[in-house]
This record gives sequence, C-alpha cells and structure tokens, in this order.
Amino acid sequence: MPALVLLGAQWGDEGKGKATDLLGGSVDYVVRYQGGNNAGHTVVVGDQKYALHLLPSGILSPTCVPVIGNGVVVDPSVLLSELSGLNERGVDTSKLMISGNAHIITPYNVTVDKVTERFLGKRKIGTTGRGIGPTYADKINRVGIRVQDLYDESILTQKVEAALDVKNQILTKLYNRRAIAVSQVVEELLGYAEQIKPYVADTVLVLNQALEQDKVVLFEGGQGTLLDIDHGTYPFVTSSNPTAGGACTGAGVGPTKISRVIGILKAYTTRVGAGPFPTELFDEDGEALRRIGGERGVTTGRDRRCGWFDAVIARYATRVNGLTDFFLTKLDVLTGWEQIPVCVAYEIDGKRVEELPYSQTDFHHAKPVYEMLPGWSEDISKAKSFADLPKNAQNYVKALEEMSGAPISAIGVGPGRDETIEINSFL
Repeated sequence: MPALVLLGAQWGDEGKGKATDLLGGSVDYVVRYQGGNNAGHTVVVGDQKYALHLLPSGILSPTCVPVIGNGVVVDPSVLLSELSGLNERGVDTSKLMISGNAHIITPYNVTVDKVTERFLGKRKIGTTGRGIGPTYADKINRVGIRVQDLYDESILTQKVEAALDVKNQILTKLYNRRAIAVSQVVEELLGYAEQIKPYVADTVLVLNQALEQDKVVLFEGGQGTLLDIDHGTYPFVTSSNPTAGGACTGAGVGPTKISRVIGILKAYTTRVGAGPFPTELFDEDGEALRRIGGERGVTTGRDRRCGWFDAVIARYATRVNGLTDFFLTKLDVLTGWEQIPVCVAYEIDGKRVEELPYSQTDFHHAKPVYEMLPGWSEDISKAKSFADLPKNAQNYVKALEEMSGAPISAIGVGPGRDETIEINSFL
C-alpha cells in the first residue's frame, strides 16, 4: 500500500507544488485532503509556470488522477475558472475527481469572511477573505452545503435557508449589511451543478480500492504544519488540518495505509498573515530573501514575511506529523551569504528553550538563539548530486538534517522541475 503524505513543515509556501509535481509522474493519484483556494502552488514545467490554488498539483501530470477529497472546501467559480485556464493551455483536466462530500464555499461564506475580518480591526487573523473559515464553521455547525446537495434542489434550498436564517441576522443587525436572498444563492449554486457533475465521484471508495490494487497514492496538504487548526500557532491558523492526520479524515483513508510522510522545508522560513514568527527579519537580509526567493503569495499576492531557518519548528513538525523524510527547497536562494544564521533554540524570559512552547504567550515572547554556519558563493542551480554542491552548502544541509530530526531526501536548487537533487527515493 504505497500511500505517501506530502505536507508543509513550516507556515506553508515551502514549495509543495514542486515536490508533488516531481513525484507526479511516478504516482497514480494525487489527492488534496484539506483547505481550499486559500492555498497556492507554483509549479514550473520547462519554460511554463502554473499557479494552482484549488486543484492538486498532480493535474499537470498526464499519467496521474487528481482528486479533491472530502476534507476540501470548494468554491465552484474558482474551480471552473482554474480548469478553464488549464484547458486553454493544453492541460488535460478530464481525469479530475471531486468528492461528493466536499463542502461548497457559498457567496454568503465569502461575504461573512470579509466583513468579519474588517470588523476585527487590529485583532484580525489575516485570512485570505475567500470564505474558507466560515465554510468550515458551517460544516461543524451542520448547516454546510456539500457538493452532492447541488443535485437535489429541495435539499439545497432547505440548507441555504437554514444557513441564512442566522447569517442574515448577523449581517443586517451587527454589520449593517444587506440581507442575502435564498433564491439568489440557490440559483447561483445550481448554475454550477451540471458543469461540475462529470467530476463528482465516491472518492473514498476509489482511493481505498486503488490502494488495495497497489496503486501509488500521494496525499497533498495545503498550507503548513504551523497553520494547523489544532497544532499550529492558534488563532493565527487555517481552518483545517494540514498535518498528516488530516490526510486520513480528509480523504477517508485509514492511518495504517500511510507508508511515508514527507515534510517540505524551505532552507529559510517565511510566513503570510499575522501571528508570531521568532526568526522574522526586518532588515536588508529579510528584503534580500524576499527579493531573491520571489516571496509573494501565489493566492494572496501578499509579500511573505521572511526569516532564517528555524530548527525548533522543524523538530516540532517532525514530531507532530511522524515525518519520515524532508524535501528541502530553495537552497539556491541562500547563495551569496558569507554566514547564515540558523535558529537552534529560543530564549524565553531568560531561559533557553529547545522545543516549541505550548503556551501562546511564551511563543509570542520567544527570541531566536542563532548558530552561525558558513555560507557559499558558488552557483548551485546546475548541481545534479549532493556531491556537486559546495562543501559549505553540503554542511548546511547536514546541519539542518541533524537539527530537524528526519533525513533530507531531496533538495531543490532552483525553481525548475529538473532543478532537484534526489538523495533518497520517496518511492
């Protein structure tokens, strides 16, 4: 049962798309198991760059079946727009499967998301405003709309009415907004039904049967470990579980079927949105990392906050996810620094702490304790093996591996599909 989970080991944007696409030609199914169009993957194939927001990265592989699992929240307009854009560029999207149990992001979810975030002012979370959180809230409150509901107008109408009973009260009386008409929402959602229908399937059955037939299934997480609703820097987190356990609930596959868990690590650290970030840089080094690394959110368009590598959160990701391997990305971005700081611990109230503090207050007050590692100036983008890397780059990778608690099995030395050093095969 070769089932692999691929997930972000930091705050997201680590380069999961590149890693997924690298494996895409070797796997039979690639599955998104959580999140929605608040996640973004940039995949470079030859001289073509693809920005994916909702679709699994494996959709770019002609031999792979891309799957949107039940744990994902789906904005139909975004889905159809993304499919149309790929079709126009000659990408075959006909194999896509969408779980009938996945929840739909409705127009009122987007409205609630935006007005709530504005209302919070300085206390805002930093959401993307795409309705993700309110859709997951509806799911938990059992007033959510699922993909399968689009094919029963009576049930759809009843569910929209139930959801808007409360939401319209909040919109009109708290936020001074206009009430949303049930008929308008139902009409819009029904308009998507036939366009989406060819892709809708019982994905739980399909994936479990595939594993029973020894097919290779790759589960792709959005965001990153530190944005997990349970295990991240709450409340500055996403609304789902990007961690490895989320693959089981978000795709309907038991934990005993997972054979490998791969964490994606940037050679430095970035974050989008609000929340604590101990190694964040506000100087020329931070600006250089942002510029050289092209650190702008694929989905949000926001500049990413940049900082040095944090081994404390890497160790935490290893533990929480049961990581078996790391894929280290963007090592090439660090070329040119004479010395590279790496955060090996925190100082909190004068004490050295080597593990992620469970207290949010402590984490907010954490100051990085750095170890300086010698840098390199040689171009590494053409390196095809670990031995091709400059000695100091090799030592940097080895140090990160030792600090993080799992072997680094692949290294990204450039944005291109072929700019990767594979040390240990993931399959």
